[in-house]
Parts: sequence; C-alpha cells; structure tokens
Amino acid sequence: MSKDRRRTEPHIAGLRAALFGRFRSWLGEVLGVELEPTVDISCAKYEYTDVLLCHDDELEGRRVAFILYLVPPWQSSDGGTLDLYTTDSNFQPQSIVKSLIPSLNTLVLFEVSPVSFHQVSEVLTQDKCRLSLSGWFHGPSLERPRRHIEPPVPRSPHLPRDETLLLEWVNPVYLDISYQEQIQEEFEDSSEIQLKDFLKEEKFMEVREALRLTQIQWTRRGPPNKRCYEAASLDTLPQCVSACWELLRSEAFFLLLSNFTGLRLHYLCPADDDNDSKDEEKEDVLDGKAMGSSTESPSANTSREKEPSTPVCCGELRRWSHGDYTLLHDAEAARAEYALDLVLPFCGADWQSEFGGFTCYVANEEDEELLTVYPEDNSLALVYRDKETLKFVKHVNHKSSSGSANSFYDFSFVYYE
Repeated sequence: MSKDRRRTEPHIAGLRAALFGRFRSWLGEVLGVELEPTVDISCAKYEYTDVLLCHDDELEGRRVAFILYLVPPWQSSDGGTLDLYTTDSNFQPQSIVKSLIPSLNTLVLFEVSPVSFHQVSEVLTQDKCRLSLSGWFHGPSLERPRRHIEPPVPRSPHLPRDETLLLEWVNPVYLDISYQEQIQEEFEDSSEIQLKDFLKEEKFMEVREALRLTQIQWTRRGPPNKRCYEAASLDTLPQCVSACWELLRSEAFFLLLSNFTGLRLHYLCPADDDNDSKDEEKEDVLDGKAMGSSTESPSANTSREKEPSTPVCCGELRRWSHGDYTLLHDAEAARAEYALDLVLPFCGADWQSEFGGFTCYVANEEDEELLTVYPEDNSLALVYRDKETLKFVKHVNHKSSSGSANSFYDFSFVYYE
C-alpha cells in the first residue's frame, strides 16, 4: 500500500479512504475484532492461462482477505473462479467445495485462518482480462494448530541386477567408458546434464506405447497446496514398464550413475583417498557454483561425504495432464539435502514448453531461478542439488488441451549417496 499512498487520483484516494475508514470499522464490529489501520491492497491482472494455485494466505497479522472484482461480464467457462477448499483432519486442503465466479463491483471477504485454503483457477478465456483489487485487513491472528508433517518417502537400496540389464536397455554409446568420462567432466562443471536418446529406441517406443494403451492404475497425489499429479500403482505396471522401473533401481544403474556423475552411488566408485584432488574440485563446483548456494564449508562437506553410508533411492512413475503441478513449501525446504535427481520423460514430439510441466530449480528463500529442465522424449535429465536448492514442476496449462499431446509421463527418481 506504500506506493498507493502517493497516488492522488480521486478514484484511488476515494477507495482508499472508504476501505481504511468507515468500512474497516464496520467490518471490525461485525467480526468482533479490532482491525488495525494498516490495509494491504494491490491490483491483480489475470489473462489467458494465468493461475494462482492453492494457498491459505496466512501471514503474521493478516485477518480478513478481500477481493473487489473489476471484470467484464464473466462466466464459469472463462475460468478465473475463486475456489474454496475443504480440509481434512490434519488441516490440509482436500477438494474444492465452492467456486465463486467473478462479477463486476462485487466484494468478496473471507477470514484468514489455518483452513482458509483457496485458489484462483486458470483463466481459460483469451478475450477477457480478470482484473481485481485485493488485499488484507490486519488484526490479531487466529491460533494455528501444529503444522502437519508428512511422513518421509521410503527409500530403498539398489536391486541386485547386473550389467545385462544395461546392455538390454541403454543406448550403447552411454556404456562406453571414455564417453562416460566425458559426461562426468561436463557434469562436474555444471552439476546437471541431459543425455539424449538414452534408452535404445525400440525399448523406449515399447514403454511409451505401453504407458498410453495399458490399464495402469493412477492415484492422484496431493494435498493441493503442495502437489497435484497422478502416480502409477507399481503392481499394475505392464511387463516392459516394470522392467524399465527395475533398470532405474538396479545395482548396475547405480554404478552407471556413479560413472556419469562422480558421486558415490556404488562401492566400486573411487573413494576420496583414491582421488583426493578430483573430489576437492568436484566439491567446489557442486557446493558453490552449480545447483545451489550452500554456505557449508568444503571441510565440513568432506567430512559429510566420508561418512560410510548405503546409497539409496526413491522414485515414481508420474502422469502429467492439464491442471497438474508441484509447489514449493516450507516442509520441503526443511528437509532439503544433497541429492541426485533423475527424470526420464515420455512426452511425444508434440509436447511444447509453453504447455508447462517443466521442472524449475530455485535457491531457497530467493527469487533466483537456477535451472529449468524441459521434458523431452527419451532425454535422461540428471541434476545434483544441495541443501539450499528446491524444485517444482510448473503448472500444466490449458494450452496442453489443444493438441493431440494432452498429457505426458515420466520416471522421477532421487538418489542419495
């Protein structure tokens, strides 16, 4: 509101005076709460494919949210509705219980609370603009229950599968030792790499067709303030898809990743004592320059790396369609750790970057975007991130519904030394 205080146009000054004065006093009387003189207010402009995903508005001092719509005639088919969520026993959002269609000169008010989850649904019209004034009246916050903590995702060591699996599935060029050394050198420079045509073409095509044609059971992952996409039930995978899953969890693949990255994901990977200078160079790159901004000292990181541990992984087979996404959230930041991310997409040539569904890496508590990884058929993406690096998948927007490629699939794994 600080910028608006300098504005002198009559319509802005009049609205400000109305909200700050008699209306605030009346609202406080209705609620039985003494609202503070300070009012946050801003203008929001939503156009085609713009969306504001599920959140609760809770921030210190916010007590009542308001929205004043300045829209042309609007219908539900135009999108841009204000969607309100039910919550479960853990105070997490579940499903949309009410959708409010924007209407000119309509003021919407709702109390900010631990369960005030809402979203602005994606604007679907290309001909209209959803314009509104919105903000918060401040007052004493409601007591918030203890935040629900999700159980950690189970991790597993590698499956006892030998190099026969690699020879069956992986493009032979990536099994060449000298080429693996080139890949590792590039990876150590940037902490990320994309390996195109990673699977043998016939294997890739077989899995892609099976994903599209078979009756795999998919489960919606939530809650919507953290994620919204579908994950496959592993016991319903067709044989070739299950075999690809086993490949990514196999001992031979752990060793291959070690050769690609220099990370110790297998006991045959050289230890620090075998190659001190190379590891020191790698630590400098991974902890500073590349995917993160960790302030942990190299010596502290060296002691961390020398601690004996069993490499493990966790993974999902995911399906992405219109409306799917993941979000950054506090719990993810609290649990962030050193890890190697792997994504292997099956998206088809028609999938375009403007549809969304790409993975963004950002520095924690900063606006800086470190890296964007776009889904590309049979292109294995590897990204090493530190404790200060978070990731999210961009909302899949309405443009994805216009063509033949209205969804895509990926294997998503995380490996830990």
